[in-house]
Amino acid sequence: MISSWPPFFLSRSLLRVFLVALPLGGCTTRPTIDALPDTATIDSAADALMQRDQVQGLALAVIDNGAVVHVAAHGIRNAAGDPLTTETIMYGASLTKTAFAYLVMQLVDEGRLDLDASIANLLPRPLPEYDDYPDLANDERWKELTLRILLTHTTGFANFRWLEDDGKLRFHYAPGTRYGYSGEGFYIAQLVLEEALGLDVGLEMQTRVFDRFGMTRTSMQWREDFQANLADGFRVDGTPEPHDERSSVSTAGSMDTSIDDQARLWVGIVRGDGLSPASRAEMMRPQVAITSVHQFPTLVPDTNPANETIGLEAGLGLVIFQDASGKGWFKGGHNEWTGNMVICLENLRRCLVLLSNDVRAERIYPDLTRAILGETMMPWTWEYDWNR
Repeated sequence: MISSWPPFFLSRSLLRVFLVALPLGGCTTRPTIDALPDTATIDSAADALMQRDQVQGLALAVIDNGAVVHVAAHGIRNAAGDPLTTETIMYGASLTKTAFAYLVMQLVDEGRLDLDASIANLLPRPLPEYDDYPDLANDERWKELTLRILLTHTTGFANFRWLEDDGKLRFHYAPGTRYGYSGEGFYIAQLVLEEALGLDVGLEMQTRVFDRFGMTRTSMQWREDFQANLADGFRVDGTPEPHDERSSVSTAGSMDTSIDDQARLWVGIVRGDGLSPASRAEMMRPQVAITSVHQFPTLVPDTNPANETIGLEAGLGLVIFQDASGKGWFKGGHNEWTGNMVICLENLRRCLVLLSNDVRAERIYPDLTRAILGETMMPWTWEYDWNR
C-alpha cells in the first residue's frame, strides 16, 4: 500500500458524530452518523478483498466532509509486477462523462449554453449533415435532443451504434422518455460544444476542470510522460491487456488519470468549486426515473418497481439514489479490463473513489464500500449484473 496524503485517524468504533438541529420550536437530535474507519482498517479491508477475488490492482480515495482524508494504491500495475502507486496513470473510462458534465455546467453558468434548447437551434447545420450522423436523415426526432437529454442518457439510442446488428444509429424510443445508457449521446454533446461554440473540448477540459483542480497527471489524450508509470489492464480471466493510448478526445471516456488526481476532481465536485450553487444543485437533481432492472444491456424492456423505493433517477452525468442520510449519487466506468466507481453521500459530503486496472475489482466493490461507508442503498444489482 502506498499513500501520498496525510492520514486522518478516525475509528468507527471510537468516534461518532452527533449532529443536533435547533429549530425554533425546540431541540431535535438527528440519528448518529458513524465516523469513517481508520486508514489501516480501510487498507486491510482492500487487501483482503483483493486477495479473495484475485484483483491485481486497486486505487482508492476517501472524501469526508468535503475533504480528502485518505488516498492509497494496492497491488500491481502490469504483468511485470511493477507496483501500482497513487501517481500511476489509469484509464478513467466513463468517469470522463461526469467531468464533462461539470464543464457543460460551467458554460451554462456563463450563459453560453441552454440545457433545454434543441440541438437544432445550437448546431450551425442539421445533425444528419455531419459525417457521423447521416443515419438520422429520415428521422426528425433528432431535433428533440437537448443537452439535458444527452447528459441524462435519455436519447433513445443504444449505448454505441456498433452494438446494432447493422451498425447504424437509430432511435429505439422517443428522446427524453426513458433512461438508457448511451455513449452516443455524449458524442453529440461534444459535437455541440465544438460546432456551436467553436471550442476545443480537450483544451477546455484541461483548463476548466483538470487544471482548476490541480490534476497534473490527467488528460483527455495520451501523453508520452504517462509511459513511465502506466497501468495495463487485467481481464476477467486474469489475462493482461496493454493500456490503450487514446489519440483523440472523447467525452464518453478518453480520460487518463491517477487516483491522486481523481481525489482532487471528486472533492471539487462535492464542494461545487467553479460552479454556481444553482448549477451544482442541477447536476445532482433527480431528473428522470430509472425503471430498468439493470443498467446493461441498455434496451431490455424489463422494469423493476423496487427502483422507486430508493428514488433511482438520472442526474446530469451521474445516477442518484436516496440513502438513509439523504441523497446519494454515483458514477461507474468500465470496460473489459477496467472497473471504476465513485459513490457519494451528498449530505455528509462523503465519497469513496475506486479505480482498478482489473475488471474483477467490481466483484469486491459492494463489500469494500460497506467496510468503508457502512450500509448504503447503493443499487449494486442494477449497476452490475454479474449473471450476464
